[in-house]
Amino acid sequence: MKVGLIGLPFSGKTTLFRALTGFGADAPAADVGVVKVPDARVAHLTEIFKPKKTTFAEITFSDLLAASHGGKAFDAQVIAAMKAMDALVIVVDGREGEDDAARDDRARRALDDMIVELVLSDLAIAEKRVERLKKEKTTEADRRVIEKALATLSEEKPLRGEAFDRDELRALSGYQFLTQKPTLVVVNTREGDPGKAFPRTEESAGKLSMPVIPLCAALEQEISTLPPEERGDFLKEMGLAEAAQDRLVRAVYEHLNLISFLTVGEDEVRAWTITRGTTAQKAGGKVHSDIERGFIRAEVAAYDDFVAGGSSMAGAKKAGRLRLEGKEYVIQDGDIAHFRFNV
Repeated sequence: MKVGLIGLPFSGKTTLFRALTGFGADAPAADVGVVKVPDARVAHLTEIFKPKKTTFAEITFSDLLAASHGGKAFDAQVIAAMKAMDALVIVVDGREGEDDAARDDRARRALDDMIVELVLSDLAIAEKRVERLKKEKTTEADRRVIEKALATLSEEKPLRGEAFDRDELRALSGYQFLTQKPTLVVVNTREGDPGKAFPRTEESAGKLSMPVIPLCAALEQEISTLPPEERGDFLKEMGLAEAAQDRLVRAVYEHLNLISFLTVGEDEVRAWTITRGTTAQKAGGKVHSDIERGFIRAEVAAYDDFVAGGSSMAGAKKAGRLRLEGKEYVIQDGDIAHFRFNV
């Protein structure tokens, strides 16, 4: 899972990146960091099975180059980097302004500027493709969908706000348009405003189905440098329920419709990331391609049932909560699965 941070200069993007990855202000320059997805279930299962290895799900955050002001599109290097991301986080500055309304308006304008820059990047791709289609043979359906995309982008509208049917979305997927990528918005607030609402910014983002998360990047970076045993008390003192890393990671999972299933044993306890709605056979393929190819069945216990059964598979089985599921079973968040297969 790759998530790219983008924003205008001085938005607090790099400070947020350091907060998420735990890189302190004095750490060597870096623009990529891997973050373990917090999961108390994995920690609990590790205590029980005492495996040789514990593997949390991970998200790779990339601090991408800042965008420019004034409607100038991203350069080719930044566009290529964004295309490689599974999701984007737009960081906007909500610190400047004489009152809440002014700070909200500033953040909204920054968000609008970023959306325009993403649209301009997609527009250039669509224009080139339409020109190429004049010389190439293609289906009428492909021609119509790219022309529809071009018409939308020409009106400075992101593709996310346009209605495309399933076939059209499939046809557009190969272009990796940036305004179709799952996107979240972080409003970088003043230290005293980490939970304050930004209604105008939220309204603008909401029209494009982009969640908004207000937080203070500088404060979160300070929290990330504290020893783990001190963070809880500091968060309480600042009136925060959890650190930015936990909040943003959870928001990314929710927005991308992701869940985790678990595998356990003496060798390894591991969380696996899949899209909600994934079948048992496809989930087995995440563990190993042979499992998907030779799938027989999955032995499954919901995590809560596992705990209720005394935190053992034998207890879950005795309670009738260890189930045998076929290849069409849809894996649920927190399922503990053991796959049987033959190749």
